[in-house]
Amino acid sequence: MAWQLHYTSARRGPTGRAGFQFVAETPGLPDGVRAGVTPYLSYRPPPDAPSSPGDAELGEFPVSLLYDRVDGRPLLLRCRYLGRDYSGRFGNFFAHAVVAEPDELEGLRPAELWHAPHWTQRPAPESVLDALDELTPGAALDPEALAAWLSSSGPGDPYALLAHLVDAVADVLGRGHGRVVLVADDVELIARWIAVVSYSLPVAAAARLSFVTYTGDPDGAAQRLVGTTPAIWAAVRHRASHARAFRLGGRVPDGAPGRFARTVAGCWRDADFGGLDALGELAPPSDPAREGAGALLALCRGDATVTPGEEGAAAELLSRRGSGIPEWVWRDLVPGVPSMGLDLALAVHERAREAGAAEVARQCAVRVADRLSDALSTACDLAAVAAAARVADRAGLPLDAARVAAGAAHCARRGAADVGAALSGCPDGLRGALLGGVLAGLAGAGERERAAVLTPANCDLLYERAGLARAAPGVACAVLASVGRRDPARRVPVTGELLRLDGADLDRPLREVWASPPTADECAALLDAHGAALAAHPALAGLPSRALTRLAFPGGDRLAEPAGLRLAGRVRELLPDGRAGRDAAAVQAYAAAITAGPGRAARALAEIADAGATPQLAGEAFIGAARRLAERPPAFRAELLAALPAPVRARLGARWTADLPGRARAGRAPLRSADVERRNELVEVVLRLRARGARDPGLEAGTRAAAGRWLAAKQLDAHLARSPELRAELRDLLAEGGG
Repeated sequence: MAWQLHYTSARRGPTGRAGFQFVAETPGLPDGVRAGVTPYLSYRPPPDAPSSPGDAELGEFPVSLLYDRVDGRPLLLRCRYLGRDYSGRFGNFFAHAVVAEPDELEGLRPAELWHAPHWTQRPAPESVLDALDELTPGAALDPEALAAWLSSSGPGDPYALLAHLVDAVADVLGRGHGRVVLVADDVELIARWIAVVSYSLPVAAAARLSFVTYTGDPDGAAQRLVGTTPAIWAAVRHRASHARAFRLGGRVPDGAPGRFARTVAGCWRDADFGGLDALGELAPPSDPAREGAGALLALCRGDATVTPGEEGAAAELLSRRGSGIPEWVWRDLVPGVPSMGLDLALAVHERAREAGAAEVARQCAVRVADRLSDALSTACDLAAVAAAARVADRAGLPLDAARVAAGAAHCARRGAADVGAALSGCPDGLRGALLGGVLAGLAGAGERERAAVLTPANCDLLYERAGLARAAPGVACAVLASVGRRDPARRVPVTGELLRLDGADLDRPLREVWASPPTADECAALLDAHGAALAAHPALAGLPSRALTRLAFPGGDRLAEPAGLRLAGRVRELLPDGRAGRDAAAVQAYAAAITAGPGRAARALAEIADAGATPQLAGEAFIGAARRLAERPPAFRAELLAALPAPVRARLGARWTADLPGRARAGRAPLRSADVERRNELVEVVLRLRARGARDPGLEAGTRAAAGRWLAAKQLDAHLARSPELRAELRDLLAEGGG
């Protein structure tokens, strides 16, 4: 049921007072209803209306029909201007309110009650009003009549205006705040547009669309859809810039309305009320998925103008609703499948299979396959190729690996570098095809494009996952060179893979891999793996010499390490000829020189000096050996010198002399005790050498200088106290120099 209330200015109301008041109502009014209705009871005449209207003019004042909710109950309030009140003053109006139970409007849109028969023109003479058992709509605003009226209304395109209006109302309903203002002098026109909008919504959404056909305060109105006159709007629009206003019968707003709104307008153009119901069934206007609903219905109607963005919204709607999609959609979508994009066709295919809609699922499978073929042939990057493969996998559709490889090759030839992203997004079963396509594409790519793809990260991926033996030699060389250059731990296996490539120019990549000298262990591993084959490649043939020379600095100390000696042995075994063999011989001679007896050590030093080895290696080896041998006893050193050829003896003697501090060489004091000991031992070596019948002018000259001063002579005399024969030899040596 519904309760009625009458409100106006009266001389004496039910309470006995004068003024605006409720003058009649239905008995049994629920608590709070009267107080809830009161804030809506107002009427402000248009500013351009007559201030003292006669009876004939009162009919021109706009009638206000308001719809809202009070404490969860629907409120319908009709206000009309009456002019004078009981005292003769202007400003009186009559408000007729109807408050219904929530289910009283079930299946009914409030706008249908614009000309309902229960409305009265003036207050009832009695204070008691009947309850309304049924709310009966007026006949003027039924959908068929409105569709006929829209088709002939103007000026301008009424369907374009409707689309913009539906967009605005849907936005307000979705946000839950704001208002849309309809501006016209004719309140009947406003009521018609409100009715059209209401019929464009599902019943539940129309129940949430509060409205008022006329208000003198559109800026303060609490309803979502508000009617007013041009004069009122001109006065307040600067304060209501947040509201969306439409001048009915005026220029259509700029911009393109959304697909949902355009579909609504199309339904009205075709008087397709079933289409309006279908839209409401798919998604209400306040739902963000309404654009998808509009696109889906457009496709069901065979509209081929649906954009990719709109198709995306439709696909999202299908994914969200799943099995909740009505059955008629699957049937009606069949004609629209040939125009569907990939994402929508895929979404329809998946959901149709779940729903058991075999025909549309089958057609979508064909469409998806066609679009995937197009996507592979036009892919701009590898991620797009992987995405196509992923879609096919998701849809359970077979995808030719050769097509994937061809698409990947096309992208690689153009310099597409997103290998990592493509691999991570590609189904496992097609990753090999994608990688194979990348390698094939790189083989035919220009130098700039190939460089763009072969980043360090991509080279690592291709090295780890791709069978580089399948790649063109140029591609494989570039990948292997990048990996070996950056990762020393991979240099040996990378070199092996390079050597297995047929028909490739290996010099440049091998030099890149071995730009820094190898360690002894690396070089030995290469020899173990490839043996004498290293000699066939200049970039590899010099590696043993580089590794051994690296060990020689500084001062040859590391030449006797086990790794160096193992390498020297392998080089002498596998590459005995050439510089590498001579360098290895020098290393072995160094080891003998610092460990053998005087005779063998002498022969080893002579080998180092005359082996024809790399000069840097030979020089550091001789210096190192000289320093180590200087630690031996004087008798050993003298025997060693005696066994050396004269040039080598002179070189070794000069080295030992040079290692003494300058003050010691000049016989000056003071000296540290260790330096005194080193000088004395070297003088003893020279004296023992003379005693053996061997001479070295350089050493003897140095001895005279070191022993020529008084303090030095005293120290040497004490050092040689137990060797009278050496003391005598020293006196002879000094005498020979005139000392």
